Amino acid sequence: MTILELTRCLSTALGGIYPEPEAAAIAGQVLEYYLKLTPLIRRMQAAELVSMEKEQLIEAAQDRLLRHEPLQYVLGTAYFAGLELAVTPATLIPRPETEELVALISKEQKNAPQLTILDIGTGSGCIPIALSQALPEAWVMGVDISAEALAVARRNAARYAPNVEFQEVDILRAAPTGIAPHSLAVLVSNPPYVLESERVLMRPNVLRYEPATALFVPDNDPLLFYRRIAGLGQELLRPGGKLYFEINERYAESVLALLAGLGYAGGQIQQDMFGKDRMVSGVFCE
Repeated sequence: MTILELTRCLSTALGGIYPEPEAAAIAGQVLEYYLKLTPLIRRMQAAELVSMEKEQLIEAAQDRLLRHEPLQYVLGTAYFAGLELAVTPATLIPRPETEELVALISKEQKNAPQLTILDIGTGSGCIPIALSQALPEAWVMGVDISAEALAVARRNAARYAPNVEFQEVDILRAAPTGIAPHSLAVLVSNPPYVLESERVLMRPNVLRYEPATALFVPDNDPLLFYRRIAGLGQELLRPGGKLYFEINERYAESVLALLAGLGYAGGQIQQDMFGKDRMVSGVFCE
């Protein structure tokens, strides 16, 4: 088949589980990935024939996509803040909202002296790696409970930010080692914040494939991770250091109140590109 025919066949097949614009976009990305083409070249070479070997690879990808496996896991890559990162089912797929969090931190901290940053729940390493790229003078560490996720993060860091350090830590039970008390300039986290009861609202491709430990928090304690991490921030942040969270939009005011109750000043809620309360920040005051 030609590139155009194969793209249309894949788009039609995916139309059974994705809305039409999304199905067509996914089909285009699959062809571009396996044929190593840009979107423009794919369209310019639409009449070119695809080799049998490539057709078989694309058909195998189609089979996985029809089982609701996310495109990023099928291709093994996701784009984040201009970086092509490896992702696996051990890591969450980076979201645009998290890019906004990185952009906010980069803007606010670009002139900070002796910048030290800790990311909790690092997954693919997207936050610390992107921050290291944006703030090259900073010392940056990422921690995660999952050894499998950290293996992916280290692979990404080797490509883009080899100075980023990683540790395996269950943050609910322990603290990272090697960080002096009151030495951090920035503590950032995109922790699990989807309520267990919100599972029914989520797509099959998320529920079946993305790591539940990185997504869900108990309904009876939705601020579990925020409370623990903010408490850790009291020990690790230097006076004037800043804590940044990505949050469940339902709990923006609750997280803000939590920070105020723990002595953080200047609390702010930031909305994402969709107008949802998505980030909360506060300044540590000793």
